[in-house]
Amino acid sequence: MPAHSSSPIPTGLGQLAGAASPSATDRPGLLACLATVPDPRRSRGRRHPLVFVLALATCAVLAGARSLAAIAEWAADAPPNLLVRLGGTVREPDTGLTAPAEVTIRRVLQRVDGDALDAAVGAWLADRNRAPGTTRPALAVDGKTVRGAVRADGTRVHLLSAMSGTGLVLGQREVDAKTNEITVFRPLLTPLDLAGAVVTFDALHSQVEHARFLVEDKNAHYIALIKGNHPTLHKLLKALPWREVPLLGKTRATAHGRDEIRRIKTATVAKLPFPHAAQALQIVRRRRTVTSGKVSLERVYAVTSLTAEQADPTETAHRVRQHWGIENKIHHVRDVTYGEDASRVRTGTAPRAMAALRNLAIGALRLTGHTNIAASLRHHARDTTRPLTTLGIT
Repeated sequence: MPAHSSSPIPTGLGQLAGAASPSATDRPGLLACLATVPDPRRSRGRRHPLVFVLALATCAVLAGARSLAAIAEWAADAPPNLLVRLGGTVREPDTGLTAPAEVTIRRVLQRVDGDALDAAVGAWLADRNRAPGTTRPALAVDGKTVRGAVRADGTRVHLLSAMSGTGLVLGQREVDAKTNEITVFRPLLTPLDLAGAVVTFDALHSQVEHARFLVEDKNAHYIALIKGNHPTLHKLLKALPWREVPLLGKTRATAHGRDEIRRIKTATVAKLPFPHAAQALQIVRRRRTVTSGKVSLERVYAVTSLTAEQADPTETAHRVRQHWGIENKIHHVRDVTYGEDASRVRTGTAPRAMAALRNLAIGALRLTGHTNIAASLRHHARDTTRPLTTLGIT
């Protein structure tokens, strides 16, 4: 099967559906998005609207709250005028406007509809997701286990997320303990507008059905890693004459104690045995542990539905790097800055709800130009009005 180097032709002009961007005044605010989440409580005895509780929790997480207790403490310290701006109502004139107690916050987050909350958060972020100069938006799909959230049967909460190239989580779904990420892939992406987007994922999701779904149903493109789950295709890709293909993509990065060099080659191959595959990729990773000096070399192969005219090697390399960024931009921040893996929140939907609120806080900070998330949380903790400003709540 012949293979030749893909020509470095500029990226095609694929556009997202609906070219005109809505103005700021046309976009639904955060409170309006949160108001779409159904209240799991009985109407009798409710003292605080659900949107009020969720908005308070969001502001607290944006101020660095890591636990349900910390959210309740931040809410208890919030001044009355802030409670009013977040949708609080006075039910008992004698006591005035008060914040919900910790038990109320805990019960709400343990029982809230996780799908609805993630949809509300994703809708708010997606409406503000703009990547200037990007003709083909990027979307990385990857899973993460919340290690501290152990269910009664010993399993842990596992979440599959879809992150934009700008570092915003536009969708999130929980993976049932009795299945795996493959069954969640389609429900995660179905609600999203993916027209013209390039979706990247690891080898687990390199499924024939997923490729057809993305290209034929969602009018999107994909870059799919190929490993042992496709032995015939993997062997074919490995046997291509890569030494004859010129190296046109190389990057180097140092992070988390590792110095990593990545080299990427692309080749147009006729009739690849994978739906809509137009190009083959070889990715060579050379990693050196800074402390020990240990060096490891790994060769990874992939296929993409992007043709050489739609994406040259430099563009393709950029897409692959964007996928690796989900670890640094989302998972690493949630683990290190928010201590997610050490969290003992484990009852009901609370682990997923806390993850959604962390996604929302991280996304809101990125939208307002913050790059150091830890420093930004400390900045917002020093003034109770700053979270509202960042979230656009007037």
